[in-house]
Amino acid sequence: MLIGKPGPAVSGICTSEAHRIEVRGKDLVDEIMGQYGFTDFFFFLITGRKPTDEQRYFLDLLLVAITEHGLTPTAQAARMTLAAAPDCLQGAVAAGILGCGTVVLGTAELCAKVLADAAARTAAGEDADAVVGDIAAAIRGQGGKMPGFGHPIHHPDDPRAERIMALARERGVAGRHVDLLDRFRTAVNAAWGKALPLNVSGPIAAVLMDLDFPPAMIKAIPILARTAGILGHLAEEQRRPIGFLLAHHAEAAITYDPAG
Repeated sequence: MLIGKPGPAVSGICTSEAHRIEVRGKDLVDEIMGQYGFTDFFFFLITGRKPTDEQRYFLDLLLVAITEHGLTPTAQAARMTLAAAPDCLQGAVAAGILGCGTVVLGTAELCAKVLADAAARTAAGEDADAVVGDIAAAIRGQGGKMPGFGHPIHHPDDPRAERIMALARERGVAGRHVDLLDRFRTAVNAAWGKALPLNVSGPIAAVLMDLDFPPAMIKAIPILARTAGILGHLAEEQRRPIGFLLAHHAEAAITYDPAG
């Protein structure tokens, strides 16, 4: 049974024969291996183009910025899964990545949507400060959280975010999306009545959009980066296991309440 309206039965990603593998029109062995770094190849797979020097630089920067952040829920889920199934590395990685949502790791995607909305309105002639003020006030009025702002640990600034923004300006890649994100600082603080730090998700979205990375694939950056981070945790879990200890302390921290 066919569900939904299908597209054409065509893929342009990869095909292979006995002695050749072709990826997006290029010979994997002769034209890509040894000539493309992993960041180049990832960008090429997503866009069909080899990145410019600046696209490569900032994609590397952003991947490094979001790869590791300690014993986050994603790392804990992965480590506890590996403790329970030590022969299932892929399952442990999947357990961590499955938690990439609108609270942890997935907020860069939401930032991209907000910035795209603001950019479209300013392109249509609306005043930029009025637009960001309206969007921030609307999100606050609906009881929502502002994507890209606030952090439970980093106050008054997220050092990763400020470093990315500074480098974007220094290297001349900051465009309308970085400008709008900067304007959101004032608008968000006004709407919330207090200073909220710009977190790393905001610059990830803004810089990638200014560098012509597909907005719909921005969530791929934290997914790819955190996969590497999780693998680091799992390598340590194999040597210095704490997965069951994490599970033990989680159980000990919770009070049993059958009436709840």
